[in-house]
Amino acid sequence: MTTKELLYLEDALGHEQYFQYQCQQTAGQLQDAELRTSVEEMGKKHQQLFRSFYGLL
Repeated sequence: MTTKELLYLEDALGHEQYFQYQCQQTAGQLQDAELRTSVEEMGKKHQQLFRSFYGLL
């Protein structure tokens, strides 16, 4: 991989970690169970994306 490609993956990993963290924080503050479940699912998708990007390394 080129340096530019590695930098892209590093950025992508950081973004996915941030989005996952934000989903966890937001879900913890929601009282509506259906909305909380949706946000938790988004967090899980970001976790999967993180693992996929990490697997490329």
